[in-house]
Amino acid sequence: MVDEAKKKEVLEKMRNGVIQYDEDACKEGAQEALDLGMDANEAIFDGLVSGMEEVGRLFEAQEYFVPEILMCADALYAGLDILKPHCQQMDIGLKGAVVIGTVEGDVHDIGKNLVKMMFDVAGFNVYDLGRDVPLDKFVEEQLKTDSDLVCLSAMMTTSMVGMPKIIEKIKEKNPDCMIMIGGAPTSKELADKWGADGYAEDASNALKEAIKMVSFLKKLRDEKAGKK
Repeated sequence: MVDEAKKKEVLEKMRNGVIQYDEDACKEGAQEALDLGMDANEAIFDGLVSGMEEVGRLFEAQEYFVPEILMCADALYAGLDILKPHCQQMDIGLKGAVVIGTVEGDVHDIGKNLVKMMFDVAGFNVYDLGRDVPLDKFVEEQLKTDSDLVCLSAMMTTSMVGMPKIIEKIKEKNPDCMIMIGGAPTSKELADKWGADGYAEDASNALKEAIKMVSFLKKLRDEKAGKK
């Protein structure tokens, strides 16, 4: 039985380690979590990822800027390197493939990188196209990898206008592929209007949406296979 008081202390240590970009604290907290017999997934999400969510809020409030974000991410990965070998595959009954990138004309990739990190943590196979990605590259990569999900990120209204074109082209080539959009100027209303299957307002939400969409896709495929 894990000591609840000690467990809370260790989770807080990892959370604060990320927020304060203290790699040593994240490593120590991660090892202490394992020594206590804590579930590695729980340590990651309730400790490290919880800290990164707070970092995201500090960034939005303009209390943190890009250099701090990058140092916080390094601290998170320092803890993750220790915990991830002990992780159980998240109980979603599948291992989905994801293509992700920031659309053409947009070089903002902090949000996209946070989402990618969440997918990595959850065990998804991630194909990261980076930033300022030509529209057709998303279509090509989806066909090449046969990914279950394509995630499009944009932080500017001028760049998000390319999203409906990408969605239309991917759906034309592979109607079964799920598409999620995210970023400051996007909304659920736009996702519905453009024919996307999901909308993520933040990294945690993106992970939940991805699991839901890929699970739905697998179910559809199983049903089709059963009818043959």
